[in-house]
Amino acid sequence: MIRLSTLLAVGVLTAACAGAPPESRVDIGDVAPTPAPAVGRGAAAGSYTVDCGREGHRNSDNLVASPGVRDGAHHLHDYVGNESTDAFSTNASLAAAPTSCRDGDASTYYWPVLRLGGHHDSPRTPDSVRITFLGSPVSEVVGMPRFLRTVTGDAKAGPGARATWTCAGFDDRRTTSYPRCPSGSRTLRVFDFPSCWDGRSTDSPDHKAHLRFPSADGSCPHGSFPVPRLRIEVGYDLAPDALFSIDSFPEVADRASASDHAHFVNVRTDKAMDEVVTCVNQGRVC
Repeated sequence: MIRLSTLLAVGVLTAACAGAPPESRVDIGDVAPTPAPAVGRGAAAGSYTVDCGREGHRNSDNLVASPGVRDGAHHLHDYVGNESTDAFSTNASLAAAPTSCRDGDASTYYWPVLRLGGHHDSPRTPDSVRITFLGSPVSEVVGMPRFLRTVTGDAKAGPGARATWTCAGFDDRRTTSYPRCPSGSRTLRVFDFPSCWDGRSTDSPDHKAHLRFPSADGSCPHGSFPVPRLRIEVGYDLAPDALFSIDSFPEVADRASASDHAHFVNVRTDKAMDEVVTCVNQGRVC
């Protein structure tokens, strides 16, 4: 005879391993468009795109949030850019490592893997990764310091949740829920990073206080300075009825989409960062 406790345990395990339930997903056509901030005179309206490929290495470390702790992320990360990043990376080791970025950018970019079907299924390799540095709608930007560390989103789906989802062709419609995209429309995870630097620090205890988000009109808080705004778009060609979820901390219910997050360590040289700043301040597309 199978005990009730066994059935309950199996039920719990099945729920934990399942992809995001259909009721947690939204049709992208039902998401209201979000207007972009108005671009004023003196704005930095350019963009600089970095091609770092779509497939790098993977591990369950987190150099930014849990340095020196093996498997400190408690979930699996996808990396592009710096090919050596792990929990024990240092500024020196990152600067000396090879990179997948075509322009020689040795920065590290990483986020939780996406799995089809459930937590224990194989990770899905992205079909596209687009890394872009943008300007500011209200002023020119200054260079971010080398070895700056930062994060966007909240891995516990708490008040810092910010990562958004959309579908190709619906870029002005953003949702924190898993989206249901029309057939042929690529599912996109969009990570917008904070871009108002305190002018002093490359990190802070919460990995956020030194680099804050601008206000809705694009202006930075008093005492901070606009730096190039990093945006990472990670895309997957999925069927409209595909069940998928991101890796997350085990305690995050249903692998909540709002727990999505990404990290960045800037390893560009000062000269290479100057190229980014000049491009966006001059309004060019590079």
